[in-house]
Amino acid sequence: MPIKMKNLPVTERPYEKLEQYGEKNLTNAELLAIIIKSGTREETSVQLAQKILLLNENRDKNNLNFLRDITIEELIKIKGIGKVKAIQIKATCELASRMNSIDNYKNITINKPSDVVDILFEEMRFEKQEILKVVILGNKNKLLKIKDIAKGTGNFVKASIKDVLNEAVKVQAMQIILVHNHPSGDVTPSKNDIEFTREVKKASTILGINLIDHIIIGGNNYISIFSKLGVDNI
Repeated sequence: MPIKMKNLPVTERPYEKLEQYGEKNLTNAELLAIIIKSGTREETSVQLAQKILLLNENRDKNNLNFLRDITIEELIKIKGIGKVKAIQIKATCELASRMNSIDNYKNITINKPSDVVDILFEEMRFEKQEILKVVILGNKNKLLKIKDIAKGTGNFVKASIKDVLNEAVKVQAMQIILVHNHPSGDVTPSKNDIEFTREVKKASTILGINLIDHIIIGGNNYISIFSKLGVDNI
């Protein structure tokens, strides 16, 4: 006999559980069940949500970035997930992404590399493509802008020094920080990473802009090239 949500204890019903105990006390499956709203005759919304979470191929099963990358077509292959439910999931993911966009980082001051990591870590650590960003700082290290400069293949990105510095010049930047990811999870800087860092530092110095670090993010780790090699060796 199919299990109906209304017949379950309150502690197992996502809507009521959130209302009584708060959203932080819900599992990922329970939160996802609220988004998809209803189950089927055979399965509750929580059981459907658990099936969706099984599509997560990340080593860290609590990482939900796979929901951002999964397609509507992949979602509707799950029995009980129709186009409407799939669209609800994708719309929610996009809202979450926009909430974490740079528009929400006004009045932030970057005092150390870990401040940049706090902002970009979750966004970049499980990216399947290598992406280079430039973090642009103004007077007193106030965050002005974070700009995507280039996207590459799984383990390589070809970036232009001109593109990096053009963005900085446009907003009269005082300092910049480079950030890119290694999809492999190994944050060891490559020879190309180090050489590119040196070239950007040399070119930015000529323009009166200070490159203060280059951070690599991957998996559960990150590294500062400046800290690893020493500022004098860049």
